[in-house]
Amino acid sequence: MLGQDAFHTGRWDEAQQLIDEGLHLCEAHGYDLLTWPGRLTDALLAAARGDLRKATDTARDMDAWAAPRRAGIIGAYASHIRSLAALGQGDFETAFHNAAAVSPPGTLAPYAPHALWVFHDLIEAALHTGRGAEAAAHVAAARASRVDRLSPRLRLVVLAAAAITDPRTETAALEQAIAEPGNDRWPFDLARIQLIYGSHLRRAKRTTEARRHLASASQTFHRLGAVPWAERADRELRATGISHSSTATGLASLTPQQRQIAQLAAAGHTNKEIAARLFLSPRTVSTHLYQVFPKLGITSRAALRDALADPSDSL
Repeated sequence: MLGQDAFHTGRWDEAQQLIDEGLHLCEAHGYDLLTWPGRLTDALLAAARGDLRKATDTARDMDAWAAPRRAGIIGAYASHIRSLAALGQGDFETAFHNAAAVSPPGTLAPYAPHALWVFHDLIEAALHTGRGAEAAAHVAAARASRVDRLSPRLRLVVLAAAAITDPRTETAALEQAIAEPGNDRWPFDLARIQLIYGSHLRRAKRTTEARRHLASASQTFHRLGAVPWAERADRELRATGISHSSTATGLASLTPQQRQIAQLAAAGHTNKEIAARLFLSPRTVSTHLYQVFPKLGITSRAALRDALADPSDSL
């Protein structure tokens, strides 16, 4: 799947470039069907970074294409996109219904491999909407199917789900799993787990432990550019009594690709010209600039040149 590995391992700028290149090749050679996995990863990346318009537009396109063809897997893609986008915004009711559309609570539907993709989405959304029984049933179904034995990432997800759905569950195994070397291979997944676990600890009045997990999640989300998730983590941190924001700003906060795009935009190039030069889509360029402006403390393209200036130049 185009860019999927780079997305899961936190190489998001690389993922975007691979997706754009792959979709361009599919379009050039008429491989229309093969565009959907790439567009899925593209939309998940957009949802994670807060580009709701791009994510929802893609989900709508998927539904329109899948319905007359009875292409259930493409419909599941659309539900996954909407679920992740809704979670980032704290719209847990919408997230629950979309995750449940892939596989109902307490069931890992046969011939629906995408159920494993939205497992964490369903658990988190169920807990936030007062559906504790449904969340617990879904954990039980995962354990009965031995999902935790399929991969280290799924083991971590199932342990986290068990720890927050059943107060009798021993959390030492989850703490150990979070700390295990190698689990940072999936930074977004790990940060999401630390966010929901840290939130759970805060509500259980275990404030010191909660802060540790929430601060780690916040740092990861900010580094990835997962803006809505970073905002969620920061809100939870403030609820523990930490009032300062950990939001990264300034030149140092830009990713290499964001800096490159910002420099080209400051030089007067249009989004279309930048996209052609960097083998990206114009919409991707626009998304990056949308994220760059608040990091640099500006609100317009015209202010980019001064914001990117090296302070040493004026010495």
